[in-house]
Order: sequence, then structure tokens, then C-alpha cells
Amino acid sequence: MRAPAPGWAVTADVVVVGSGVAGLTVALRCAAAGARVAVVTKARLDDGSTRWAQGGVAAALGEGDTPEQHLDDTLVAGAGLCDEVAVRTLVTEGPGAVRRLVATGARFDADPGSGEILLTREGGHHRSRIVHAGGDATGAEISRALVEAVRAAAPGKARAVPGDGAVSGGAPLGSIEIVENALVLDLIKDADGRAAGVTLHVMGEGRRDGVGAVRAGAVVLATGGMGQAFSATTNPPVATGDGVALALRAGAEVSDLEFVQFHPTVLWLGPEAEGQQPLVSEAVRGEGAHLVDADGVRFMQGQHELAELAPRDIVAKGILRRMLEQGAEHMYLDARHFGAPMWERRFPTILAACRANGIDPVTEPIPVAPAAHHASGGVRTDLHGRTTVPGLYACGEVACTGVHGANRLASNSLLEGLVFAERIAEDITVRHQESGSPAAPAEAWPPAEAVGNEDGEDGQDGQDGEDTDNPLLASETRYAIQRIMTDGAGVLRSAESLARAASALEGIQREAAEQLRRDGKTAEPGVETWEATNLLLVARALVAAARLREETRGCHWREDRPDRDDAHWARHLLVTLRPDRTLDVRTTETPDFPRTTAPRSETESRP
Repeated sequence: MRAPAPGWAVTADVVVVGSGVAGLTVALRCAAAGARVAVVTKARLDDGSTRWAQGGVAAALGEGDTPEQHLDDTLVAGAGLCDEVAVRTLVTEGPGAVRRLVATGARFDADPGSGEILLTREGGHHRSRIVHAGGDATGAEISRALVEAVRAAAPGKARAVPGDGAVSGGAPLGSIEIVENALVLDLIKDADGRAAGVTLHVMGEGRRDGVGAVRAGAVVLATGGMGQAFSATTNPPVATGDGVALALRAGAEVSDLEFVQFHPTVLWLGPEAEGQQPLVSEAVRGEGAHLVDADGVRFMQGQHELAELAPRDIVAKGILRRMLEQGAEHMYLDARHFGAPMWERRFPTILAACRANGIDPVTEPIPVAPAAHHASGGVRTDLHGRTTVPGLYACGEVACTGVHGANRLASNSLLEGLVFAERIAEDITVRHQESGSPAAPAEAWPPAEAVGNEDGEDGQDGQDGEDTDNPLLASETRYAIQRIMTDGAGVLRSAESLARAASALEGIQREAAEQLRRDGKTAEPGVETWEATNLLLVARALVAAARLREETRGCHWREDRPDRDDAHWARHLLVTLRPDRTLDVRTTETPDFPRTTAPRSETESRP
């Protein structure tokens, strides 16, 4: 993207972009193995999407539950597009990852007598296997524990970096440097096309501010989702798809972007409400709340064997169908039978959010409607988080590991962040041990003033003012993009609505490019213009994939193609960005992911 040349630089072994469960887990594990880690985060260290997670972490920890049962539920929810090897990795390594999270300091709700971790049930699960904290504040507790551990590992701290012996292997403790209020801009590559760091913009004044660079032999994207591409979302304002946009500009493949999960039960705040909306966790339904219409009819009964606890795509469609049938703006979630004590003990966060908006769920049903919640697709990776760009890793919501398929199973996202973050740290550590460094040794790096692509090219697209295909967008364009996406690529899609969205998005891109060619002007570089530019690229890629997939599957609902079509569409869509900024969308031959890199060893059975 267009930006001033970097004015400062730091060097690390690993740079992690993002500070949610995935990013901080990578940072801790790499530092425990002796690496110098830089954590770059867009706001404060605890401001990512993780802290907003209410429900919990899914893992087969309960009596009678098994990874195989968790696997089955995940495959059903994923509607034929899960990579089974990736899912098996998730569910078998998940219980251990949760226990290591507890060892790091996370305090989950437990039985006061036995001390056993309490488990609840959510949509799509046939067993109670959801670990939770603070009733409905699981993400906040996980974030607290990881942030404390990372801050303890920052320079000048005496405490050890949490980790286990298998990761650290007796290696000297590394360190973690934290760079807050920093928006990542683009990937730096070396002469061989390998990731060599990132450029970023630090907001505010201090020892480092403005545009700079972190040079590192391994780059880990953990930037979260892209819910801000839609008008109504559960995602925080920072979720503008920055990681996916960076990866596309860097030449990486992204996959399954058409599968955006719309959470069925988001607190309805009125027809004009925009931005981040309060989530009403699936765990409320897991504890026995009912979805009803204005007449009190439980409309999900008979639509699925699990009724209100069906996978999210099915519940969201059920709600929208009933809304369309009745001309209603929302449905209701009725949990009055919980009573005040249960609400206050089990769901204090949701209770407070409802009451803050004039609704008391103890005495009245909660108005709910679907809103954008989670990206099942993202930057395509292998089982070790490696993307199609050497040295570039991705984990968490920004990644597409193959676990979620066409629809994420409830509470698998935090688990995915944990499991694949540990796998990335392991891969980086092994490579570090084999070569002495994840990439080039520190003395091989250029001086700070030469930061950019090491082949001599500028590290910032369009920095020389001649790239008329990649202008920056005015900040207010963000709201136009959100309206276009909500109207044309929301819960219910069609060839007509998607064509309309594609045309409108291309019109925004074309108008900005024409103005730059004609007048030599583009929006001034800045956080809001960079975010709007990222949102447009991500929205274009999402719509391009959704237009091509002419079927209904998982959370991709085409009203003009209402049936699932395994014969033609049991496969993934891969999107890349061409040099002229147009998008290339193609399909895989099978539901399996093709390899991203050469396998590290002969025992590696999946890309």
C-alpha cells in the first residue's frame, strides 16, 4: 500500500502480527524456545477479538467424550469441505492445548467441590465439551492470562516465559518485544521471495512512531477476522481484514472466503444499528433457551434434529426464513425460565449488555437477528501454519487451515488458534535449530534506511507515486463498502445480488484509480484510509468467490441455487491477486487442500 518510507526498524527472529489467543500463544512458545519475538498489535495488547468470545473452547475433556466424537460433529458442521486430517489434528491435540493454557494461568469455571472443569454444550455438539470462564467471559479470561504471560516476558522482566519442556528443550529463554497501536501495512520479502519482515505504522508519539519495519526471518499473521466488511457484526472495529489483504498483496493464496458465518443470535438494536453488535452466546441456547417468533412459536423444531442447537448456518437460515415469512425485522430468544440467579451466575456479561440496551432477559424475550461473526476462510495454510509464501505463517481467524470447511462448529475457533499456534511455534523452532535462525542471520540484514524488499525494490506498493492501480481510499468509503456487502453478500445471496455488489465494489476501485491517473491525487496515507483500502480488497475477493460458487453449502446461502451440489462444488476456491490488481479465482480438484510447501519430512501426511 501507499505509505511513507519506513523511518525506523527493529530486528527479531519472529514477528507476530496480532495479540489474540493465536498470536500470543505463538509468541510465548517461540520465546520459550529461545527466540527473540516482536508482537505487533493494532490497538492495545488485549484489544483483539479473543476477549469478546463468550462461549468458550471446545475440547473432548468430559467423561465419555472422545476426540472421534468431536471430529464427527466438526465434519458434519463443515458440510463436506473440512480437511479431515486437519480436523483430526485439532481434536486430538486440543485437550492438551487447553491444559497448557490452564498451566499458563487461565482460570476456567470449575466445580467448587471437585475442582473439575465445568463443561457446557453449544450448537452442533452432541456432547457437553465447551470449557468456559466467568460464566460467559471466556475470551476475556484467556486474553488476561496470555497478556500477563507476554508482559512478563517483555524486556526487563525477570519471570520465565511459560512453556513446556517439549517446546523449550532446555533452550535459553528468549524475549518478547511489544509494539502496540501499530497497523501492519505490507510484507517485506528477500531476494528469493521469502518473508523477511513487515512494514507497519505506529499511531502516536514515542520512541517509535510513524511508518517503520520489523525485520524477521519468520512472519506470523494472527490478525483476526474481517467482520467490519459488513454493516452489522460481532467483530470489534479493528477487524478490517488487514492480514488477508496483506497476504493477497504478498502473493499468497486465500481460500474459502465465501464462507462467512453469520451468528444467529446477535442482540437486535434496531434497523439503523451499525458496527459492532452485542453477541448473545450460543451457550444460552445450550443451557435451554428457545428461539421463538412474535407469537411464541418455536420455529426451529422440525427443521433439524438438534432444533435450536443445530449448526449455526442452519439456525441462521431458520431465523431469516421466519423473518421473511412474517415480514419481521428480528426473532426472539426466550430464556425467562432461567430466572435471575442463573442469568447472574452463568451469563453476567450478556445480562449486562441486554439491560444496557433496555432489555431484561429475566422478564422478556431477547430480540435477535443474524450478524457477521466469523470468517471460515482466510489465508491458506498447511498443518504447520505455513502459507504459500515461504516464511509467512498464519493462524487464528485470518487463516484457513481446512478445519472449518463451509461452516465453523461452535467454539472450535479458540481451539484452532491454540492448536495451530503451537504447531507454528514448533515449526519455527525446528527450522531455527536446523539452520541457526528461521531465515538469514541478523548481520545479513540491510541497515534501517534500506528496509524494503531485499532485491532492491521498494517495500511499499505505489510508494513512488506511479502505481495507479492501487490508490488509497477515502476513510468514508468504509461505510459504502459495508452497505454494499450487507445488501449483496450477506446471509442470503443470489447471482443478481452478488453481481450488483461486485459492480459497486469495482466502481469504487475504478473511480479512485481514475482520479489518481487524472489528477495525481489519492487519499492521504493514514490508518483509516489504509483500513478502507484493505476492506475493499477483501470484499472484492469474497464476492468473487461467492459469485463462482453456484450452490448453497454451509454458511454460503444462494437463494437462486438452493441445493448443495457435491458433484460440481465439493472443492475449495483459491483466490490470488494478479500484478494488475485483478483477482484470479480457481477451484481445487477435490475437497482436499493442495500442498502449500514441500513437506518437512516423509512422515508429514498432509500439506
